[in-house]
Amino acid sequence: MTDGEARDMEVGIVAQHDNDRAARLAGAMRASLRRRGVDVRVDRATARTLGDGDGAAVADYHECELIVSVGGDGTFLFAARGAGETPIIGVNLGEVGFLNATGPDDAVEAVGAQVSSFEDGSLVTREMPRLAVSSETAALDLDPAVNEAVVAGPRRGRGGGVDAAVSVDGSRYAAGDADGFIVATPTGSTAYNLSEYGPLVHHDVDGLILNQMAPAEPMPPLVVDVDSEVVVRVRGDRPATVVCDGRRSDPLDPPVEVRIARAGPPVRIADAFRVDVPESTLRIENGQLDGELVEDLPVKI
Repeated sequence: MTDGEARDMEVGIVAQHDNDRAARLAGAMRASLRRRGVDVRVDRATARTLGDGDGAAVADYHECELIVSVGGDGTFLFAARGAGETPIIGVNLGEVGFLNATGPDDAVEAVGAQVSSFEDGSLVTREMPRLAVSSETAALDLDPAVNEAVVAGPRRGRGGGVDAAVSVDGSRYAAGDADGFIVATPTGSTAYNLSEYGPLVHHDVDGLILNQMAPAEPMPPLVVDVDSEVVVRVRGDRPATVVCDGRRSDPLDPPVEVRIARAGPPVRIADAFRVDVPESTLRIENGQLDGELVEDLPVKI
């Protein structure tokens, strides 16, 4: 491609691993997008399921103009790790999921409508903050979190927690023994935070949620400004762990200080509720898309 030459639009699709239904739907969306001249890449695991060769690294999906996540919240979080500022469209396969707004029956049409919106400049997105975890005294190598960052002891229950003091912008929030301490985004308020009796916070709120896990001296959960810096000072001699989005973790050797703050860029979600899906919808039945074979895929629904 020469300087000044327009780049063809490209959509990256990430499907839930080991889920034939997700792979089949990814194949249907790819077929529909290719029919309208859009370049499409699929992740490596999905490509193998579809019999398509090597596939693409999700870490490089920030090179695309749009990303489609097909599955549950875990798949969305996986896609977000490589998204950068590229908008993500979430397709929910009927599981419990809060990041994926589009249902499977409308997915092909909805993704097509989002592509049209991107092409004419009318795509509506909302932004979710990411959380960066850092320390001056511990070697941490964690991707920014979308849902939450957790500092916890080696196990749940008596004698297995962590002794820590938590402060926000220099003011103490809580101190003492607990199974762990959670810093969540509004998006993450529906995840681990909720399971620990934390508040539901609307995604339009610019804030972070602080919560404790089975504390010896409980404090109510606290919502603070999104630009606040949370410091967790781990004390004593019990080992601890810091975990981002329940996926990657690093060990902590006390005494150690962990800082949690907003990181850039934010995750951008394409707003499925503000896109007009055409009245005449495409239907996927018996491996066919609108009456034509999608592809001869070696998977079953």
